[in-house]
Amino acid sequence: MFRGRNISYICKRINRKMKDFLLSDKSREFFVFLFFFFVAGGFWLLQTLNNDYETEFVVPVRLKGVPENVVVTSEPVSEIHIRVQDKGTVLLNYMLGKSFFPVTLNFEESGQSNRIKVGRAQFEKKITSQLNTSTRLLAITPDTLEYIYSTGKGKQVPVRLRGNVGAGQQYYLSDTIFTPDSVTVYAPAEVLDTITAAYTQWLFLENVTDTIERHVYLDAPKGAKFVPTSTKVTLPVDIYTEKTVEVPLHGINFPADKALRAFPSKVQVTFQVGMGRFRQIDASDFHIVVSYEELLQLGTEKYKVKLRKIPEGVSKIRFNPEQVDFLIEQIPLSYD
Repeated sequence: MFRGRNISYICKRINRKMKDFLLSDKSREFFVFLFFFFVAGGFWLLQTLNNDYETEFVVPVRLKGVPENVVVTSEPVSEIHIRVQDKGTVLLNYMLGKSFFPVTLNFEESGQSNRIKVGRAQFEKKITSQLNTSTRLLAITPDTLEYIYSTGKGKQVPVRLRGNVGAGQQYYLSDTIFTPDSVTVYAPAEVLDTITAAYTQWLFLENVTDTIERHVYLDAPKGAKFVPTSTKVTLPVDIYTEKTVEVPLHGINFPADKALRAFPSKVQVTFQVGMGRFRQIDASDFHIVVSYEELLQLGTEKYKVKLRKIPEGVSKIRFNPEQVDFLIEQIPLSYD
Protein backbone atom coordinates (compact mmCIF):
# COMPACT_ATOMS: atom_id res chain seq x y z
CA MET A 1 0.00 0.00 0.00
CA PHE A 2 2.81 2.37 0.98
CA ARG A 3 4.78 1.44 -2.16
CA GLY A 4 1.76 2.11 -4.38
CA ARG A 5 1.36 5.62 -2.94
CA ASN A 6 5.07 6.39 -3.48
CA ILE A 7 4.96 5.26 -7.13
CA SER A 8 1.83 7.34 -7.79
CA TYR A 9 3.44 10.39 -6.20
CA ILE A 10 6.64 9.99 -8.27
CA CYS A 11 4.67 9.63 -11.51
CA LYS A 12 2.65 12.75 -10.82
CA ARG A 13 5.82 14.69 -10.00
CA ILE A 14 7.55 13.61 -13.23
CA ASN A 15 4.43 14.47 -15.25
CA ARG A 16 4.26 17.93 -13.70
CA LYS A 17 7.94 18.64 -14.44
CA MET A 18 7.54 17.54 -18.08
CA LYS A 19 4.56 19.89 -18.52
CA ASP A 20 6.49 22.76 -16.97
CA PHE A 21 9.42 22.12 -19.35
CA LEU A 22 7.28 21.84 -22.50
CA LEU A 23 5.39 25.06 -21.67
CA SER A 24 8.54 27.03 -20.77
CA ASP A 25 10.20 29.64 -23.04
CA LYS A 26 13.36 27.53 -23.40
CA SER A 27 11.31 24.60 -24.69
CA ARG A 28 9.58 26.71 -27.31
CA GLU A 29 12.92 28.10 -28.49
CA PHE A 30 14.37 24.57 -28.76
CA PHE A 31 11.46 23.28 -30.88
CA VAL A 32 11.58 26.33 -33.14
CA PHE A 33 15.31 25.75 -33.66
CA LEU A 34 14.69 22.06 -34.36
CA PHE A 35 11.98 22.88 -36.91
CA PHE A 36 14.15 25.29 -38.88
CA PHE A 37 17.08 22.86 -38.64
CA PHE A 38 15.08 20.11 -40.37
CA VAL A 39 13.68 22.55 -42.95
CA ALA A 40 17.20 23.75 -43.78
CA GLY A 41 18.45 20.16 -43.94
CA GLY A 42 15.64 19.23 -46.31
CA PHE A 43 16.43 22.13 -48.66
CA TRP A 44 20.14 21.22 -48.57
CA LEU A 45 19.36 17.57 -49.38
CA LEU A 46 17.09 18.52 -52.29
CA GLN A 47 19.71 20.91 -53.65
CA THR A 48 22.38 18.24 -53.35
CA LEU A 49 20.28 15.51 -55.00
CA ASN A 50 19.47 17.88 -57.85
CA ASN A 51 23.10 17.69 -59.04
CA ASP A 52 24.32 15.07 -61.53
CA TYR A 53 26.20 12.03 -60.25
CA GLU A 54 27.70 8.83 -61.60
CA THR A 55 27.30 5.42 -60.00
CA GLU A 56 27.42 1.71 -60.80
CA PHE A 57 24.71 -0.97 -60.71
CA VAL A 58 24.60 -4.73 -61.32
CA VAL A 59 22.23 -6.38 -63.81
CA PRO A 60 21.77 -10.22 -63.66
CA VAL A 61 22.30 -12.32 -66.80
CA ARG A 62 20.40 -15.52 -67.66
CA LEU A 63 21.00 -17.96 -70.51
CA LYS A 64 17.82 -19.87 -71.36
CA GLY A 65 16.91 -22.65 -73.75
CA VAL A 66 20.08 -24.68 -73.14
CA PRO A 67 19.52 -28.30 -74.31
CA GLU A 68 20.11 -31.05 -71.76
CA ASN A 69 23.02 -32.56 -73.70
CA VAL A 70 24.88 -29.21 -73.86
CA VAL A 71 27.66 -28.69 -71.30
CA VAL A 72 28.87 -25.11 -70.77
CA THR A 73 32.62 -25.55 -70.21
CA SER A 74 33.55 -21.88 -69.68
CA GLU A 75 32.70 -19.98 -66.51
CA PRO A 76 29.26 -18.49 -67.29
CA VAL A 77 28.79 -14.72 -66.93
CA SER A 78 26.10 -14.22 -64.28
CA GLU A 79 25.99 -10.40 -64.09
CA ILE A 80 26.78 -7.19 -65.97
CA HIS A 81 28.12 -4.01 -64.34
CA ILE A 82 26.69 -0.78 -65.76
CA ARG A 83 27.83 2.80 -65.07
CA VAL A 84 25.13 5.47 -65.35
CA GLN A 85 24.78 9.25 -64.89
CA ASP A 86 21.71 11.15 -63.69
CA LYS A 87 20.42 13.46 -61.01
CA GLY A 88 20.80 12.27 -57.43
CA THR A 89 17.04 11.90 -56.96
CA VAL A 90 16.83 9.43 -59.86
CA LEU A 91 19.87 7.45 -58.73
CA LEU A 92 18.46 7.30 -55.20
CA ASN A 93 15.27 5.80 -56.64
CA TYR A 94 17.35 3.07 -58.34
CA MET A 95 19.13 2.30 -55.07
CA LEU A 96 16.07 2.22 -52.84
CA GLY A 97 13.16 1.03 -54.93
CA LYS A 98 14.07 -0.19 -58.40
CA SER A 99 15.57 -3.63 -59.08
CA PHE A 100 16.83 -4.54 -62.53
CA PHE A 101 15.31 -7.48 -64.38
CA PRO A 102 17.78 -10.10 -65.67
CA VAL A 103 19.11 -9.77 -69.20
CA THR A 104 17.87 -13.01 -70.81
CA LEU A 105 19.81 -14.52 -73.70
CA ASN A 106 18.38 -17.27 -75.88
CA PHE A 107 20.71 -20.17 -76.66
CA GLU A 108 19.05 -21.01 -80.00
CA GLU A 109 19.15 -17.42 -81.24
CA SER A 110 22.80 -16.90 -80.31
CA GLY A 111 24.28 -20.37 -80.82
CA GLN A 112 27.27 -20.95 -83.09
CA SER A 113 29.71 -23.85 -83.42
CA ASN A 114 30.55 -24.68 -79.78
CA ARG A 115 30.55 -20.99 -78.90
CA ILE A 116 28.00 -18.34 -77.96
CA LYS A 117 29.19 -14.75 -78.44
CA VAL A 118 26.83 -11.89 -77.68
CA GLY A 119 27.93 -8.31 -78.43
CA ARG A 120 26.91 -5.18 -76.54
CA ALA A 121 24.38 -4.16 -79.18
CA GLN A 122 22.35 -7.33 -78.55
CA PHE A 123 21.71 -6.71 -74.85
CA GLU A 124 22.17 -2.93 -74.47
CA LYS A 125 18.52 -2.28 -75.45
CA LYS A 126 17.35 -4.69 -72.73
CA ILE A 127 19.25 -2.60 -70.19
CA THR A 128 18.28 0.89 -71.42
CA SER A 129 14.60 -0.10 -71.50
CA GLN A 130 14.79 -0.38 -67.70
CA LEU A 131 16.36 3.07 -67.22
CA ASN A 132 14.67 6.47 -67.00
CA THR A 133 14.78 8.59 -70.15
CA SER A 134 17.02 11.09 -68.34
CA THR A 135 19.60 8.46 -67.36
CA ARG A 136 22.75 8.20 -69.48
CA LEU A 137 24.37 4.78 -69.88
CA LEU A 138 28.11 5.48 -69.72
CA ALA A 139 29.69 2.01 -69.70
CA ILE A 140 28.89 -1.71 -69.69
CA THR A 141 31.31 -4.30 -68.29
CA PRO A 142 31.83 -6.74 -69.87
CA ASP A 143 30.71 -5.42 -73.25
CA THR A 144 30.76 -8.91 -74.80
CA LEU A 145 29.30 -12.10 -73.30
CA GLU A 146 30.88 -15.36 -74.39
CA TYR A 147 30.02 -18.98 -73.53
CA ILE A 148 31.96 -22.02 -74.72
CA TYR A 149 30.12 -25.33 -74.70
CA SER A 150 30.32 -28.90 -75.94
CA THR A 151 27.66 -31.39 -76.95
CA GLY A 152 28.07 -34.58 -74.98
CA LYS A 153 26.67 -38.08 -74.99
CA GLY A 154 24.57 -39.25 -72.07
CA LYS A 155 24.24 -42.25 -69.75
CA GLN A 156 22.51 -43.16 -66.48
CA VAL A 157 24.65 -43.28 -63.33
CA PRO A 158 23.67 -44.00 -59.69
CA VAL A 159 23.69 -41.28 -57.04
CA ARG A 160 26.18 -41.66 -54.19
CA LEU A 161 26.54 -39.72 -50.93
CA ARG A 162 29.81 -37.93 -50.25
CA GLY A 163 30.43 -36.79 -46.70
CA ASN A 164 30.31 -37.99 -43.12
CA VAL A 165 27.07 -38.62 -41.22
CA GLY A 166 27.43 -39.76 -37.61
CA ALA A 167 24.56 -41.12 -35.53
CA GLY A 168 24.14 -40.37 -31.85
CA GLN A 169 24.92 -42.87 -29.11
CA GLN A 170 22.81 -46.06 -29.41
CA TYR A 171 21.55 -44.87 -32.84
CA TYR A 172 22.57 -45.87 -36.35
CA LEU A 173 21.74 -45.02 -39.96
CA SER A 174 19.57 -47.84 -41.26
CA ASP A 175 19.62 -46.76 -44.91
CA THR A 176 20.47 -44.00 -47.41
CA ILE A 177 17.64 -43.19 -49.82
CA PHE A 178 18.02 -40.91 -52.86
CA THR A 179 15.13 -39.39 -54.82
CA PRO A 180 15.94 -39.81 -57.66
CA ASP A 181 18.49 -42.56 -57.10
CA SER A 182 20.03 -42.16 -60.57
CA VAL A 183 20.59 -39.27 -62.97
CA THR A 184 21.68 -38.73 -66.56
CA VAL A 185 25.19 -37.40 -67.11
CA TYR A 186 26.17 -35.62 -70.32
CA ALA A 187 29.83 -35.14 -71.23
CA PRO A 188 32.30 -35.56 -74.09
CA ALA A 189 33.14 -39.23 -74.72
CA GLU A 190 36.59 -39.08 -73.06
CA VAL A 191 35.07 -37.57 -69.88
CA LEU A 192 31.92 -39.72 -69.90
CA ASP A 193 33.94 -42.96 -69.73
CA THR A 194 35.50 -41.88 -66.40
CA ILE A 195 32.17 -41.15 -64.64
CA THR A 196 30.64 -44.13 -62.83
CA ALA A 197 28.46 -42.32 -60.25
CA ALA A 198 26.98 -38.92 -59.43
CA TYR A 199 28.40 -37.83 -56.07
CA THR A 200 26.65 -35.25 -53.91
CA GLN A 201 28.33 -32.18 -52.53
CA TRP A 202 29.93 -32.84 -49.14
CA LEU A 203 27.42 -33.41 -46.34
CA PHE A 204 28.55 -33.40 -42.70
CA LEU A 205 26.15 -34.27 -39.86
CA GLU A 206 26.91 -35.32 -36.27
CA ASN A 207 24.92 -36.89 -33.43
CA VAL A 208 21.91 -37.61 -35.62
CA THR A 209 19.04 -39.10 -33.60
CA ASP A 210 16.09 -38.72 -35.98
CA THR A 211 15.38 -39.27 -39.67
CA ILE A 212 16.80 -36.45 -41.78
CA GLU A 213 15.92 -35.18 -45.26
CA ARG A 214 18.25 -32.90 -47.19
CA HIS A 215 18.11 -31.39 -50.69
CA VAL A 216 21.70 -31.59 -51.98
CA TYR A 217 23.30 -30.61 -55.27
CA LEU A 218 25.37 -33.04 -57.31
CA ASP A 219 29.05 -32.25 -57.76
CA ALA A 220 29.60 -32.49 -61.52
CA PRO A 221 33.18 -32.99 -62.76
CA LYS A 222 34.60 -30.35 -65.10
CA GLY A 223 33.14 -30.77 -68.57
CA ALA A 224 30.13 -32.81 -67.36
CA LYS A 225 26.49 -31.99 -66.63
CA PHE A 226 24.00 -33.90 -64.45
CA VAL A 227 20.27 -33.87 -65.21
CA PRO A 228 18.71 -33.25 -62.75
CA THR A 229 21.39 -31.26 -60.94
CA SER A 230 20.23 -32.18 -57.42
CA THR A 231 18.61 -34.95 -55.39
CA LYS A 232 16.78 -35.44 -52.10
CA VAL A 233 18.64 -37.64 -49.64
CA THR A 234 16.72 -39.32 -46.81
CA LEU A 235 18.67 -40.78 -43.89
CA PRO A 236 16.45 -43.01 -41.72
CA VAL A 237 17.75 -43.32 -38.16
CA ASP A 238 17.01 -46.29 -35.92
CA ILE A 239 17.87 -47.11 -32.32
CA TYR A 240 19.74 -50.22 -31.27
CA THR A 241 18.15 -52.78 -28.97
CA GLU A 242 19.37 -56.15 -27.68
CA LYS A 243 17.86 -59.55 -28.41
CA THR A 244 18.71 -63.14 -27.45
CA VAL A 245 17.82 -66.31 -29.38
CA GLU A 246 18.71 -69.98 -28.95
CA VAL A 247 20.50 -71.52 -31.92
CA PRO A 248 21.15 -75.29 -32.27
CA LEU A 249 24.51 -76.69 -33.37
CA HIS A 250 24.53 -78.75 -36.57
CA GLY A 251 27.24 -81.09 -37.76
CA ILE A 252 28.13 -81.22 -41.46
CA ASN A 253 30.23 -83.57 -43.58
CA PHE A 254 29.88 -86.37 -40.98
CA PRO A 255 30.16 -90.00 -42.21
CA ALA A 256 26.94 -92.01 -42.26
CA ASP A 257 27.97 -93.99 -39.18
CA LYS A 258 28.93 -90.96 -37.06
CA ALA A 259 26.94 -88.18 -35.42
CA LEU A 260 27.66 -85.00 -33.44
CA ARG A 261 26.63 -84.77 -29.82
CA ALA A 262 27.13 -81.27 -28.33
CA PHE A 263 26.69 -80.29 -24.66
CA PRO A 264 24.69 -78.08 -24.58
CA SER A 265 23.07 -78.69 -27.94
CA LYS A 266 21.88 -75.06 -28.22
CA VAL A 267 23.77 -71.81 -27.72
CA GLN A 268 22.28 -68.49 -26.63
CA VAL A 269 23.16 -65.82 -29.19
CA THR A 270 22.81 -62.23 -27.93
CA PHE A 271 23.13 -59.38 -30.41
CA GLN A 272 22.22 -55.77 -31.14
CA VAL A 273 19.68 -54.96 -33.84
CA GLY A 274 17.63 -51.91 -34.80
CA MET A 275 14.08 -51.59 -33.53
CA GLY A 276 12.83 -51.70 -37.10
CA ARG A 277 14.23 -55.22 -37.60
CA PHE A 278 13.73 -56.54 -34.07
CA ARG A 279 10.81 -58.85 -35.00
CA GLN A 280 12.31 -59.85 -38.34
CA ILE A 281 15.48 -61.41 -36.93
CA ASP A 282 15.03 -64.78 -35.18
CA ALA A 283 16.98 -67.98 -34.49
CA SER A 284 16.55 -69.25 -38.06
CA ASP A 285 18.75 -66.41 -39.34
CA PHE A 286 21.77 -67.79 -37.45
CA HIS A 287 23.65 -70.94 -38.44
CA ILE A 288 26.19 -72.59 -36.17
CA VAL A 289 27.61 -75.49 -38.17
CA VAL A 290 30.52 -77.73 -37.18
CA SER A 291 32.35 -79.73 -39.82
CA TYR A 292 33.65 -83.24 -39.14
CA GLU A 293 37.10 -82.37 -40.49
CA GLU A 294 37.36 -79.34 -38.21
CA LEU A 295 36.61 -81.40 -35.09
CA LEU A 296 39.23 -84.00 -36.00
CA GLN A 297 41.89 -81.30 -36.22
CA LEU A 298 41.05 -79.68 -32.86
CA GLY A 299 42.83 -82.17 -30.63
CA THR A 300 40.42 -81.31 -27.80
CA GLU A 301 36.82 -82.02 -26.86
CA LYS A 302 35.82 -78.33 -26.64
CA TYR A 303 34.62 -76.35 -29.64
CA LYS A 304 34.69 -72.54 -29.73
CA VAL A 305 31.33 -71.36 -31.09
CA LYS A 306 31.36 -69.24 -34.26
CA LEU A 307 28.82 -68.26 -36.88
CA ARG A 308 29.08 -69.28 -40.49
CA LYS A 309 27.20 -66.09 -41.55
CA ILE A 310 26.05 -62.90 -39.77
CA PRO A 311 22.57 -61.57 -40.70
CA GLU A 312 22.36 -58.07 -42.14
CA GLY A 313 21.80 -55.32 -39.57
CA VAL A 314 23.13 -57.38 -36.64
CA SER A 315 26.17 -56.34 -34.57
CA LYS A 316 27.97 -56.95 -31.27
CA ILE A 317 27.24 -60.69 -31.12
CA ARG A 318 27.92 -62.66 -27.93
CA PHE A 319 27.61 -66.41 -27.23
CA ASN A 320 26.61 -68.20 -24.06
CA PRO A 321 28.45 -70.46 -23.62
CA GLU A 322 31.38 -69.45 -25.82
CA GLN A 323 32.60 -73.06 -25.91
CA VAL A 324 30.70 -76.34 -25.96
CA ASP A 325 31.74 -79.90 -25.20
CA PHE A 326 31.25 -82.31 -28.05
CA LEU A 327 31.39 -86.01 -28.75
CA ILE A 328 31.58 -87.82 -32.05
CA GLU A 329 29.18 -90.71 -31.59
CA GLN A 330 29.46 -93.98 -33.48
CA ILE A 331 26.09 -95.05 -34.96
CA PRO A 332 25.59 -98.74 -35.76
CA LEU A 333 24.47 -99.23 -39.35
CA SER A 334 21.48 -101.49 -40.01
CA TYR A 335 21.26 -103.61 -43.20
CA ASP A 336 18.11 -104.99 -44.75
